[in-house]
Amino acid sequence: MTSTSFNPITAQTQALSTNQPLALRQGQIFHGTIKQLYPDQMAEIQVGNNKLIAKLEVPLKVGDAHFFQVTNTAGAQTELKVVSNPMSSTLTPAQQMAQLLETMNLPKTSDMQQVLSHFMKQQIPISKEQLMQAELWMKNLQEGVSKQDALTAIQRMVELKMPFTNQVFQALVQGAKTDGMSTALQNLLQQLANTATGNEQLKASVLGQLQAIAKPFDTELGGAMLARAVQLLSNQTSNVSERLQSLQLLKQAGVMPQNATLTNWQGQQAQGQPPANSAGQLIAQIIQAKPEQSATIVEQARAFITNDNLLTTAQKEQLQQLVTRFSQLPQSKQVLTTFAQQLQTELLKAYANNTTSQQFTSNEQGLSTKEQILSMLKPEITVHNQEMLLRNIVQEAKNMPQPSIQSMLTQADAQLQSSIDSKAMEQAMKTVLKGLGISYEATLQNKATDMQAVAGQLKPQLLALIQDIATPPALRDAAEMVMARMNGMQLLSGENGHQHQLVMQVPLEFFGKRMDATLQWNGRMKEDGKIDANFARVLFYLHMESLQETVIDMQVQNRIVTVTLFNDNLGLTALAEPLKKSLKEGLASKEYQLSGVFIKQFERAMQERTEGSTKEQAEEHSGVDIRV
Repeated sequence: MTSTSFNPITAQTQALSTNQPLALRQGQIFHGTIKQLYPDQMAEIQVGNNKLIAKLEVPLKVGDAHFFQVTNTAGAQTELKVVSNPMSSTLTPAQQMAQLLETMNLPKTSDMQQVLSHFMKQQIPISKEQLMQAELWMKNLQEGVSKQDALTAIQRMVELKMPFTNQVFQALVQGAKTDGMSTALQNLLQQLANTATGNEQLKASVLGQLQAIAKPFDTELGGAMLARAVQLLSNQTSNVSERLQSLQLLKQAGVMPQNATLTNWQGQQAQGQPPANSAGQLIAQIIQAKPEQSATIVEQARAFITNDNLLTTAQKEQLQQLVTRFSQLPQSKQVLTTFAQQLQTELLKAYANNTTSQQFTSNEQGLSTKEQILSMLKPEITVHNQEMLLRNIVQEAKNMPQPSIQSMLTQADAQLQSSIDSKAMEQAMKTVLKGLGISYEATLQNKATDMQAVAGQLKPQLLALIQDIATPPALRDAAEMVMARMNGMQLLSGENGHQHQLVMQVPLEFFGKRMDATLQWNGRMKEDGKIDANFARVLFYLHMESLQETVIDMQVQNRIVTVTLFNDNLGLTALAEPLKKSLKEGLASKEYQLSGVFIKQFERAMQERTEGSTKEQAEEHSGVDIRV
């Protein structure tokens, strides 16, 4: 059983729509029937579900069917040329096609016949030049691309008037696949590692980004290592050797300056602008304040502590007591400095202690415990460099042979694995999509964009690699394959009236396990331009090492959710039963009602569809292309 591609719901909806007028362009060929004749050689012609009024070069008879070619679309009327004799109803489609091939002087190859047959059946106008280009694509399909997938892509290009270029064709073909993204990235990774020529700096940058995408939890792992190091450094009774090793780890990773010691490491932070509403910003404000501003500082500190949900109730009480003691002292610059140091010490301890239980939790400002720690230790760092810094901690820890560091790394990894939940999966998908640079073009339009962070994404780096004349052909081909995948997601996403579709391919790797996940969302927009959360359909195409190929069809009607899971594993029903309760509760917390969870095998689903499904059921499941 294979399920290599899907038919976009939006494309199907558009193809089936009868409300859209037929838009013709010069040179296009189509099959039509004369329905009515008018003076001056004008005629009404039926083309599929559409009718058009056009001027004919020669008089014809009502009821005759011909192939027409558009000769002129300028002005108020369309002009047509007849390119075939009247098509008798006794002629088979093959005979009609042979007649057209002869008349248009088109090559009589099997690929040309397949392309022409497809567009005749779909009643879609196409030009001779497009037919020639389509035949060339069909002759040179890449391995793993079926001719049906190619025809679907070509049809979409014609219908949506996309540029008829190889880049667009490859993007649509590759973007419609539901597996192979991980393989394409792995192939690119191997080409980068094995290619001796090319721009070394650019290759190293792409390689680093690919490795970051392959390990979406490395920033969380680095955060756990950072928290454990801070805990050791803050504990005066800990083993001095282990504390020194932790300090050395943070130095090598770039968190601490090289002159930091066990006694002054908290006061070694560089000057800079910490993130807004962060602990680092609060400490900086206290340090910069004047004695007469003490009342304001007290108010700010109390509000910060009260509102930060990353702190426990006991920690908040302890910190508020510290603020109270400060407010009762005679105010001076020295008292402010001491208060800043003590508050920073207590906040560092609190965030470090809470990291274990709040691995994927953020406060209302979107800051996590690891980001709060970095805001105090390295306030000048940007969000992009912050992620690099956390990954550096992991890499440096792996390179350090000391048993205490290796033990810390093992414990942090085990802690991370045990805390994986829905929030973790959401975070991983966001990290991968951001790293790939799927929204690269849209991001550039935002004036507030961190251009350094955008430049570090994979897509702009691949563009540079492809355009670099020093890039070897094999490496360029591998880069273009990944680029086609990403462009395909954008081309397959779009809108048709109020209906919107979003397609995402996410290559995921967790603890050595790889998985390709494709999400196809279809829904509608409300009058205010926002997504209508009451009605939607989401298809998940998953390729996992253990369960293999899985398709999940989730339909939402008036906030009632029905889930159908397709997989050939016979034991899934028993495994899924205990999870239904948590799914129901989770949906209920978001004000959705679970109607049911149904598990079917692919073969049985196909049999049901072919033997006894109603028209309504067929429409309901349109868009899932599951082939046995």
